[in-house]
Amino acid sequence: MAQQEVEWFSTWFDSPYYHILYQDRNLEEAQLFMNNLLAYLHPKQYERILDLACGKGRHSLYLNQQGYNVTGLDLSEQSIAYAKQYENERLHFDVHDMRQVYKPESFDFILNLFTSFGYFDNETENVVALCATTESLKHGGKLVIDFMNTEKVIANLVTDEVKEVGGITFNIHRGLEHDFIVKTISFTDNGQYYQYQERVRALREEDFIEYFKMTKLRLIEVLGDYKLNPYDREKSDRMIFVLKK
Repeated sequence: MAQQEVEWFSTWFDSPYYHILYQDRNLEEAQLFMNNLLAYLHPKQYERILDLACGKGRHSLYLNQQGYNVTGLDLSEQSIAYAKQYENERLHFDVHDMRQVYKPESFDFILNLFTSFGYFDNETENVVALCATTESLKHGGKLVIDFMNTEKVIANLVTDEVKEVGGITFNIHRGLEHDFIVKTISFTDNGQYYQYQERVRALREEDFIEYFKMTKLRLIEVLGDYKLNPYDREKSDRMIFVLKK
């Protein structure tokens, strides 16, 4: 069997430059979203929450600080190694690929936040990942998928941008390629040239609904922003799907 090409997310998310570029991500907005989500889902203290594609674990950590039992999973070994320093009896982290089942029927809630879906070149793998995720949910459990509102993102795509962060000048180019929104990030550091790509499938509401039909999930609601207003195809910033097993 031929050697598979390395998937972009397995290298870029493990790169220190990923964390430099995105170090100014809005923590207040993230916490507002978490608080709204907790009020909406009202999990009990004894219920278990899975943070799928948790990165360095900022949401897992915040949920745990609110008293919840949380497990954070991510493919990035570096991110999980960083997150593990915060582990306690009710907070655990693991390196995991969302295309594989993790602890069947173990979680009351699974959160997949900040567009951490649709990365795979082969569309079938999105369904595989969704089915594997569903297997980890208890019967009656809920899954929340927070994705960009693709319609609005494409309508407002900024093609070229230059960002200076941490003394590095990042040249960012965005475009639509074969149904993927592609962000090419190039820069030079210490005389060395680097180039990375982020490729996210331009999934629309109807694509997700097709995926959900192939799982044991029932769509409860689609929300449109971190204040949990209803989804509007043209105006909303996000597509936040709330599903029940």
